[in-house]
Amino acid sequence: MASIRQVQITFDCAEPERVARFWCEVLGYVVPPPPEGFATWDDATRSLPPEQQDSSFVCLDPSGVGPRLYFQRVPEAKVVKNRVHLDVRVGTGLVGDERLAALEAECTRLVALGAVRVRLLLADDDNESCIVMQDIEGNEFCLD
Repeated sequence: MASIRQVQITFDCAEPERVARFWCEVLGYVVPPPPEGFATWDDATRSLPPEQQDSSFVCLDPSGVGPRLYFQRVPEAKVVKNRVHLDVRVGTGLVGDERLAALEAECTRLVALGAVRVRLLLADDDNESCIVMQDIEGNEFCLD
């Protein structure tokens, strides 16, 4: 049996390009080049039927290591907690006050991009400290 080597994470959202560009900034991802035959993504989008325009967007890890992120437009709004969320690893290798300072610095950067800080969860016997946040459409994620 072949093993799976690549993963794509799919986000349901109202504004795929806006949310994708937010996550590009958060993770250092990039928007792939437009399809062959198009100078820009705007040109490619305008070539689609109206109902398909702005219906999806993609961002990629430029190193090719991280998963592809796919954002698709859905008609319904987000109303409950995510069943799956991303953990953005910030304080890897740091401990104590240095780790908390790294989390706070990244939180400040992401709030400037439009994220919302929800709460700080302090370390306990089972988990490290993390900051629960929401992206620009209210999807939860953790800085840890």
